[in-house]
Amino acid sequence: MGLITGLFTFFYHLPRIYRWLLKPYYLLSFLMSVAFFGVRKCPGLCDHLPSQREDGDSCAFDWREMEILMFLSAIIMMKNRRAITLEQHIGNMLLFSKVANVVLFFRVDLRLGILYLALCVVFVATCKPPLYMGPEYVKYFSHKTIDEELETDSRVTWLVEFYTNWSPECQSFAPVFADISLKYNCAGLKFGKVDIGRYADVAQRYRVNPSPLSRQLPSLLLLQGGRELMRRPQVDKKGRAITWSFTEENIIREFSLNEIFQRSAKFYKGRCEKTEEVELVPQEGLSGQEPLSEAEVEPESKKVR
Repeated sequence: MGLITGLFTFFYHLPRIYRWLLKPYYLLSFLMSVAFFGVRKCPGLCDHLPSQREDGDSCAFDWREMEILMFLSAIIMMKNRRAITLEQHIGNMLLFSKVANVVLFFRVDLRLGILYLALCVVFVATCKPPLYMGPEYVKYFSHKTIDEELETDSRVTWLVEFYTNWSPECQSFAPVFADISLKYNCAGLKFGKVDIGRYADVAQRYRVNPSPLSRQLPSLLLLQGGRELMRRPQVDKKGRAITWSFTEENIIREFSLNEIFQRSAKFYKGRCEKTEEVELVPQEGLSGQEPLSEAEVEPESKKVR
């Protein structure tokens, strides 16, 4: 059933996938993901590869290679259960396919394994995934502007994403955060981002660990008047991030965006209008959050990066 669902999803998004493959990063990543298949099936090359098949056909997968490929499929299906965007699904497939290629090449020939591993290192060092460039209502902070901007008006609630450009999770989350900002940005609720890979002092001040092992990337903080109201993912006493799914539904529910938006619309007298229609669901108030005042603030203009 999972395989059938995956195939339907693939064909449904095929035009979008085709556009991705036109980009150098995804094209090279795809070619590296099918490298072993190409070598094993290429006439002239496969004739010189060892094989454990009983019929001696070195241009077909042997039983051990089939086991590795089946294990790869199982890992991808498990990882994609937590993926929330198509980019994450494709990213998981490409990443673990390259890992499987490393194992397969080393098993066939040590020299091929070293060569492929070296290509992977060069690819990671020189090729970066394309950044999200779509429309959004997001203000980008630096280490000099973030504190000043967040404390300028204590009546404004900020939802700020702490991210790094090298994190695949942050890159996959970018369109989700942008879509939420388009729906909920208004005079009393604004959205911001800060690159803690570039501004390490900001990460330290706001207690966000940028290490890949911390699993705190991305981190969302709800702030008002410079005070933190809540964050996701939460961090336990040992400094480990508690697993949390960054879906649009979870963010709207956990951070009570509907309630904050309604409150802003009330106090700013209709100066808050969603770009897209979203059902407003009454939710419990945020602990420690002060009510918004009736002072008028000019709404932020739509930004297209």
